[in-house]
Amino acid sequence: MSSVGSHQEQLSQSDPSPSPNSCSSFELLDMDAGSLYEPVSPHWFYCKIIDSKETWIPFNSEDSQQLEDAYGSGKDCNGRVVPTDGGRYDVHLGERMRYAVYWDELASEVRRCTWFYKGDKDNKYVPYSESFSQVLEETYMLAVTLDEWKKKLESPNREIIILHNPKLMVHYQPVAGSDEWGSTPTEQGRPRTVKRGVENISVDIHCGEPLQIDHLVFVVHGIGPACDLRFRSIVQCVNDFRSVSLNLLQTHFKKAQENQQIGRVEFLPVNWHSPLHSTGVDVDLQRITLPSINRLRHFTNDTILDVFFYNSPTYCQTIVDTVASEMNRIYTLFLQRNPDFKGGVSIAGHSLGSLILFDILTNQKDSLGDIDSEKDAPNIVMDQGDTLTLEEDLEKLQLSEFFSIFEKEKVDKEALALCTDKDLQEMGIPLGPRKKILNYVRTRKKSTGINRPILQPASGVNISNIPKELEFCNKTDSTGNGDYLDVGIGQVSVKYPRLIYKPEIFFAFGSPIGMFLTVRGLKRIDPNYKFPTCKGFFNIYHPFDPVAYRIEPMVVPGVEFEPMLIPHHKGRKRMHLELREGLTRMSMDLKNNLLGSLRMAWKSFTRAPYPALQASETTEEAEAESESSSEKLSDVNTEEASVAVKEVPPINVGMLNGGQRIDYVLQEKPIESFNEYLFALQSHLCYWESEDTVLLVLKEIYQTQGIFLDQPLQ
Repeated sequence: MSSVGSHQEQLSQSDPSPSPNSCSSFELLDMDAGSLYEPVSPHWFYCKIIDSKETWIPFNSEDSQQLEDAYGSGKDCNGRVVPTDGGRYDVHLGERMRYAVYWDELASEVRRCTWFYKGDKDNKYVPYSESFSQVLEETYMLAVTLDEWKKKLESPNREIIILHNPKLMVHYQPVAGSDEWGSTPTEQGRPRTVKRGVENISVDIHCGEPLQIDHLVFVVHGIGPACDLRFRSIVQCVNDFRSVSLNLLQTHFKKAQENQQIGRVEFLPVNWHSPLHSTGVDVDLQRITLPSINRLRHFTNDTILDVFFYNSPTYCQTIVDTVASEMNRIYTLFLQRNPDFKGGVSIAGHSLGSLILFDILTNQKDSLGDIDSEKDAPNIVMDQGDTLTLEEDLEKLQLSEFFSIFEKEKVDKEALALCTDKDLQEMGIPLGPRKKILNYVRTRKKSTGINRPILQPASGVNISNIPKELEFCNKTDSTGNGDYLDVGIGQVSVKYPRLIYKPEIFFAFGSPIGMFLTVRGLKRIDPNYKFPTCKGFFNIYHPFDPVAYRIEPMVVPGVEFEPMLIPHHKGRKRMHLELREGLTRMSMDLKNNLLGSLRMAWKSFTRAPYPALQASETTEEAEAESESSSEKLSDVNTEEASVAVKEVPPINVGMLNGGQRIDYVLQEKPIESFNEYLFALQSHLCYWESEDTVLLVLKEIYQTQGIFLDQPLQ
């Protein structure tokens, strides 16, 4: 029943009309009637598992046309690979499968779709298989050309499809409980609608993304595998971030797009949670976890404990190695797939992810000049006293026979230091040699000793001018290379790997960086300090975010000033904030006017009976009184005056962001202002779909290229 021939046989039994595969049937067709038939326009879909259900999602129009061109090119589809979704996925046309390029993800089925039926519960249309869609199309063509309808077909799943007329086609489910002798199913139950062509179903099909990529941004997630209240992964959340950016480019950079000055910004996720929890730590935790309140304890082990893992030297090393190596790997792969890319690279981190990036950036080295000349340098700097090669090390361990395996996998001493037991097992190294190799690497690390990570001061900084708050950090390197400034940033006993590029800007969303630096004992950040390899730093947070902390008060601890208010993406402030400030100003004006009126009335009651006498004295008294009254007014308006000053503070916040402001606060929504506590958790997870956040990121990225918003936001 599954073959096309069997379907045609079934059709010929149910209707005496000629088979569409028969040559004689086309000889009987009237040419005028045949002109009414128009071939269906196919569209390509892929299948995603969402909430344990299969959901068919259309490719954007450009990708679908690209797949259709490759399908209709006449060449063999086997081995044909078509990049889609801006190059983030590859479709293997022969397999009809879609694979992620930059991250691990289950492959998705791909289908060339022409006929659809409405699903059971969600009322979304589901495409028929390609083979059965072809049968439906041939039957439809025959019905149109001969003007003979009420055609009945049976699908491979024993479902019945009846074509009553071009506008009424229905689909019946197979009857439950039918016998095993293959009885013919009948039309029972509620019929479901059948549609021909994607233009007849309600589905959103996007136009596609610009081919030109102007900038690359790596996004690192925070604690746990889920990144928002819908428990979605970092890949899904970054997809939202990217979609918002594409929409904002069309609305706020329209002139630059029309002039073909810009294309788009590519955002790629970096996942470190899965590699961390694949080290076997979950099994160790499960053995000591209490059996009560199982779900809460599982959530704690899987999410909250990531903070403690990062404070552990052992697992902190795993995390920073994973983040840096993933960004380096993705960057290399991205350049291979986009050889014409000439743009810059920035990095963004959410929550704990921003702290990881901050520690990595503060421990980069720029002493050898341009990092581009050192792209082949190892990520981990080994001890200079260790001069043995990997072959000599293996010979020392009497494991020389395994050197060919490491040579084949291109594993040197630096790469071996990053290998886990699982990695060695996948290379085919037996258990005994694996243990000897891992123990040797571990022993060598301990014997060489790992010093606390230290930071050189920014160029031009005089060590003698370091404020007293940092005097306890002033040290001399044991190698005698001069003074270094250890500002207590980074973890003890952790070697931070090297990035193979220089990030232009670092964006931190809902970041606890300030809190962690304070807990590590850092009282202030030198105003002259800046990242060795990164020029910009923006600390973006929601005012109700319970995890976020400020950075600027650590640079300028003696001055109180407000963070920069991020403009609404539609311009100015949100209406409720304008209303609140307007009412505040109005109440203060009323209070000042009332006080002024009372003061004038009191003066009229207490006026001297002979004002001409002692004119000079009264003048002096009046001036003194006016001064005192102005002092009183200033006392009354201290808070309001400070607010006015805080809006545009003439203050230098150091060089951490190239002299620009660092802290940027979002405007809360009207509903959020009713109860801060109710929206606290949501505020920490709001950045992925925040137009204001995305617009600030785009604005700062494109400003480095000399491209500005169409209308500057106020």
